[in-house]
Amino acid sequence: MAKFVVELVFGDNREERLAVRPRHREYLRELADRDVLLLAGPWADDAGAMLVYEVADEAELREILAADPYTPAAVVAETRVREWQALTGRLLA
Repeated sequence: MAKFVVELVFGDNREERLAVRPRHREYLRELADRDVLLLAGPWADDAGAMLVYEVADEAELREILAADPYTPAAVVAETRVREWQALTGRLLA
């Protein structure tokens, strides 16, 4: 399994994003329940968010991101994806 850090940069369409946010958060909860999403949350300034996924490969991650309600709503201006090798820390059980 591979870990990926995803950074979302929100667009200027805040009202549209807030309207779809409950569906987005429910989708994330479902992914967390399946141990696909390890961590997620918005930046303190609400300019975007960071999410950490554990999936088989980048192709699977791209499918997950495409199914996120934020994607068809077009409320994310930029999505940055980086594969990550977590080496140490309390969250690594």
